[in-house]
Amino acid sequence: MTRVVRQATVDDIWAVHEIARESWHAAYDDVLGPDTVDDVVDDWYTIGDLESAITDTERRNDAAFIVAETASNAAAADEAGCRSAPELDGFAHVVPWPENTAVAFLARLYVRPAVWNEGSGTALLETVETGWSAGFDRVRLAVLADNEIGISFYESRGFDRVETRPSGLAAGLEEHVYEKEL
Repeated sequence: MTRVVRQATVDDIWAVHEIARESWHAAYDDVLGPDTVDDVVDDWYTIGDLESAITDTERRNDAAFIVAETASNAAAADEAGCRSAPELDGFAHVVPWPENTAVAFLARLYVRPAVWNEGSGTALLETVETGWSAGFDRVRLAVLADNEIGISFYESRGFDRVETRPSGLAAGLEEHVYEKEL
């Protein structure tokens, strides 16, 4: 199935919020518990924060907030002349790493669990890697050490673990930092 990757718009905010909720529950309910997952999503993915992140990246050439959808969904939305209720498969958010602006920081990459292993995550990641490779020499990300799905995804796409550190999310949790040369 062909995926279309495009810049996110404010019309995508609710879909992005729900993708975050679905994917966090699928990846972290067993680790954090469903109530904590809801609290994290409600805190980290507020509608106002998502709107700010999307509008900020629209004005920048060193950052992006992108979404993936199936080509048939994109074509239907274009024919209807609207994007008021997009059916998105996933999203990614990339900004410069605060300590080294030659490094792209993949702050978020999430895909609806219903379409895991169907190419949306790969399409988003490839867009990040090719769309910003001129401005960055590598891409970096952090993933909770208990997120086997995320770790497997990144390692299978050539990312190397460069650090393990305590997570700020909860006591006793660790996160892995991964990097990939561009």
